Amino acid sequence: MNIVLFGGPGSGKGTQSEKLIDKYGLHHISTGEVLRDHIKRETDLGKIAKRYIDEGQLIPDDLMINILDDVLEKEAKDKPGVIFDGFPRTIPQAEALNDLLRKRGKELHAVVGLEVPDDELVKRMINRGKMTGRADDNEETIKKRLNVYHNQTSPLREHYKKQNKYVAIDGNREIGHIFDSITKELDKHAGK
Repeated sequence: MNIVLFGGPGSGKGTQSEKLIDKYGLHHISTGEVLRDHIKRETDLGKIAKRYIDEGQLIPDDLMINILDDVLEKEAKDKPGVIFDGFPRTIPQAEALNDLLRKRGKELHAVVGLEVPDDELVKRMINRGKMTGRADDNEETIKKRLNVYHNQTSPLREHYKKQNKYVAIDGNREIGHIFDSITKELDKHAGK
């Protein structure tokens, strides 16, 4: 089972990913973590990515795809599936992800969208910032991040809805209820 976990910052993707890994044995790929790891290990891909990041530029799609291809080949090939977190962010990235999976004889089963109202996301991230000291969890930065998220993801949501892969989950409930809703939907999609 290969899924994309989709949701605004503070929507609970990390929490739900951990629970999904425990239940299904999936490999979790967070593009941010993968990039930081490659940069830290000074791999060829990491050196190239670092140059873009140091210049304040976004990582080009083809570089991100090469990095994901590397992770799928080396780390995830023996797992029953993958959770993609933070990728794709654009329709070209979604198409590239389909190509990557197809090349391995696999497919994307579902895109789980954790739907949480913006005012709740702001509250959650401000509380998280107080607890963790994360500098980017302040109201001004949070609103900018939410604006970018909505601008990037609206087209993707529609893209996946047309493919009958998008599953909207009310993420403004108790963690266990959210997880139960996700697994119920995933079990339906994986059975297709």
